[in-house]
Amino acid sequence: MATPAAEPERPLDDVMIAMDVVDVLRHDDRLVERELNDERRRSELIKRLRNLYKSQGIDVPDAILEEGVKALEEKRFVYTPALKTLPVRLAQLYVTRKTWGRWLGYSLAAMLVAYAGWYLAYERPRVQQEAALHRELTEELPKKINTLSAQIGNEAQSTRVKTEAEKIAQSGISAASGGQAAEARDAVTKLSAMLEVLRREFDVRIINRQGEVSGLWRVPRVNPDQRNYYLVVEAVDGNGKLIEREILNEETGRLDRVKKWAVRVPKATFEEIQADKLDDGIIQKAVVGEKEFGRLEPSWRIPVSGGALTDW
Repeated sequence: MATPAAEPERPLDDVMIAMDVVDVLRHDDRLVERELNDERRRSELIKRLRNLYKSQGIDVPDAILEEGVKALEEKRFVYTPALKTLPVRLAQLYVTRKTWGRWLGYSLAAMLVAYAGWYLAYERPRVQQEAALHRELTEELPKKINTLSAQIGNEAQSTRVKTEAEKIAQSGISAASGGQAAEARDAVTKLSAMLEVLRREFDVRIINRQGEVSGLWRVPRVNPDQRNYYLVVEAVDGNGKLIEREILNEETGRLDRVKKWAVRVPKATFEEIQADKLDDGIIQKAVVGEKEFGRLEPSWRIPVSGGALTDW
């Protein structure tokens, strides 16, 4: 079977002239539309093109002019943009990746920095706080409350104290399970303070120092015809250190933490201590109470009425 003969290679000048013919024709669209639709006028068009090139000193064969007109009809030298299909758009994105990729990278970097700042400044601390609070409510506070309650139960000498400690412990455990951290912490504070007082040992001693009163009397507001008598005392441990105590002031109703206070006593007890001091300036029986391990309140060696003052 014979193979078709290869089309002879055309000189580059012929191709360039044909392209020039197309370019000339493209610049007069109305001329092209009118002349190319009529065979006779088509011949006239070629003739005018021949004369145009001759006026420029260029001798163009009719075959080349025909080739140019034919190339224009076939749109051989006309660039037709590709359709905006998905592959074309993807290819355009790939070609321009350096331009848009740089801005995309900057945008992503800025977003990453902003997110990291927000996470480190707000989100991470919030998550850590929530985790710490959950751990405190479910593990730490219940453990502390149970431990303190058990220690008080073992060391308290009074059933009333043990019952009070159990009540505080139950309230604290219930608050922790209900997510009430403040109430659960308050239970720990109360139990810790109770255990501290239970373990403390000291004597209650009447103050007998120069420049300080050892006793006083007051007229109560509710009964102007009566007098209340008080002995001024302090708590001293085995090393001679003064101990602060929380004392309820019966005149103000305020619970104050003090190192000395006035305990209310019967008139006869007050006068007895007064006479002892007036005798030689020294109170012979200055120790009037003692606080033992495992008890909340001291045991008194003298009659007391239960009331107290923290300032006078």
